[in-house]
Amino acid sequence: MVRLPLTPAEVERGQRLGALLRRARGERSMLETALDARVSPETLRKIESGRVATPAFPTIAAIAEVLGLSLDAVWAEINQPERGGEPAGSGHRTRQRTAS
Repeated sequence: MVRLPLTPAEVERGQRLGALLRRARGERSMLETALDARVSPETLRKIESGRVATPAFPTIAAIAEVLGLSLDAVWAEINQPERGGEPAGSGHRTRQRTAS
């Protein structure tokens, strides 16, 4: 599978997701949070730092559950309107993946 480069909107959304998870985690350790969510601490670190801007849905669902976040709240937070006024990800551009 070949991954297409992320769009600037996807990168920004990933950064907002990471910031949200860091805030929700608060004083709780990254290790404890990751283990409770059954993801690796490295995965959580990459998501929180924005290095993984488009993590898998089950990963985010597990982390959100551990942190007491609803998926609706996560979605609303990461899709806040950009400075231009249009919500991030509201375009109709689709990304195709091709097998290698």
